[in-house]
Amino acid sequence: ALGDIGCHAMDAAFWALKLTHPTSIEAQTSPVNDETAPSWSIVTYQFPARGKLPPVKVIWHDGGKRPPRPKDLEPDRDIPGDIGGQLLFGDTGTIMADVYCSSPRIIPEAKMREFLPKRPPKTLPRSPGHMREWIEACKGGPAPGANFDFAGPLTEMVLLGNLAVRTGQKIIWDPVSMKVTNVPEANRYVRREPRKGWEEFYRVKEPPKE
Repeated sequence: ALGDIGCHAMDAAFWALKLTHPTSIEAQTSPVNDETAPSWSIVTYQFPARGKLPPVKVIWHDGGKRPPRPKDLEPDRDIPGDIGGQLLFGDTGTIMADVYCSSPRIIPEAKMREFLPKRPPKTLPRSPGHMREWIEACKGGPAPGANFDFAGPLTEMVLLGNLAVRTGQKIIWDPVSMKVTNVPEANRYVRREPRKGWEEFYRVKEPPKE
């Protein structure tokens, strides 16, 4: 589930909070084996301060392990289910949204209604749709919102959770060397050695001399 929907579900937090590389990743899971993913996992990412932004914690839940119910959520409402949702906890309030963060709402709804008349004007460009955005970029238009400079680090962050799941250990990641520094055996999942013989197959041959 993390490798499938993680980039969708954590994209908003990664972008809005200017996250980059986590300092550590830990996972709680059901039993793990080499053939299948665990039936549930809870993965905790710790991020350092980013400029004026303080350290932040991001927690992923799957397999029916839902986060604690927010204390400011109305009794007749529930946190998003089905394919998932998001909860963003701040010092002065909580935001709840679906998995794609398509309609984030402050909770309780009464607090959202108080906020609406004084919300800031829209200044961020809106996507025309991911297919059109991609085509326009191919034709020399603006870079897509999820261009490789953004999507690469996001995907790296999400998949580090799978390293924590796979090893069952706290992961300390060095983004420069692209290696786990405290669990060396985890690095075999980061990069595979090519099969013998393929180096020769793909080696560029120089044209024969006349």
